[in-house]
Amino acid sequence: MDLAYLRAHPEHLPTFLTHQRIRETPVSGGDICAASRLTLDDGHSVFTKSWPTERAGRPAPEGFFAAEAAGLRWLREAGGAPVPEVVVALPELLALDWVEPGEPTPEAAERFGRELAATHRAGALSFGAEWAGFIGALPQENTPEPGPWSGWFARRRLVPYLRMSVDGGALTGVEAALVEQVVERIGDFGGDEPPARVHGDLWPGNVLWGADGRAWLIDPAAHGGHRETDLAQLSLFGGVSHADRLTAAYREAWPLADGWRERVPLHQLHLLLVHTALFGGAYREAVADAARAALRGAGRTTASR
Repeated sequence: MDLAYLRAHPEHLPTFLTHQRIRETPVSGGDICAASRLTLDDGHSVFTKSWPTERAGRPAPEGFFAAEAAGLRWLREAGGAPVPEVVVALPELLALDWVEPGEPTPEAAERFGRELAATHRAGALSFGAEWAGFIGALPQENTPEPGPWSGWFARRRLVPYLRMSVDGGALTGVEAALVEQVVERIGDFGGDEPPARVHGDLWPGNVLWGADGRAWLIDPAAHGGHRETDLAQLSLFGGVSHADRLTAAYREAWPLADGWRERVPLHQLHLLLVHTALFGGAYREAVADAARAALRGAGRTTASR
């Protein structure tokens, strides 16, 4: 099987894997999927990810890989930050063109900042997306809506994961009350913009620094959203490499609205709530800290008006 055959007959890939007709090397695939590097007969490599039913105890949710494939293609169409080509998209697995990993450099970070701004500028027809969404293993409501952003964000990106986190015992009444205050005051934060074309799950682990000197977008939960959300997520969990250079280059390409720094915790709150919903109480304090910081930021924003 070479790349041309794989593109022409993507449905044959599972059979070739089952019968070990392709050289397969396990690689890191994150907390949810099993991943491998496949070396084809023409020497070309592809990255595959599949749902590990033996570990999860159930098949992949319906539309799981289709949603990721749709998001990757949509982001790639923007012509901004590079995105791996989708080679195979089947219900049980996804195969992407291989990106050779490299090291983050200040120059690559600056280029990524400019290219991410171009991705965002490509825009979206609405908030949400034309496909059913997932973030991690959780469903993400993508029904297209006109906005404004603030109400949509509270309704579709905060409240659902707050409920999941409370129902799962990851958050107590104290943290829930803080998040509820953020939701109630969502109109005080400012910064409403038309929908941008966003990655949607852009923590630093979903930036792949390539040997080609570019930073690639991987594992998206893509949709029409707020560009500040992507930028805020980049500073979570240790932060992206060369963050200052990246942000400065982004702002030079597309300046951010006043008050963007105060809104960082608000935007981070979405992904932190996803983590409490997925992984439990280990992220409880992070949710509380982000909610408190967001409320303080809302107070400063309101006072400055």
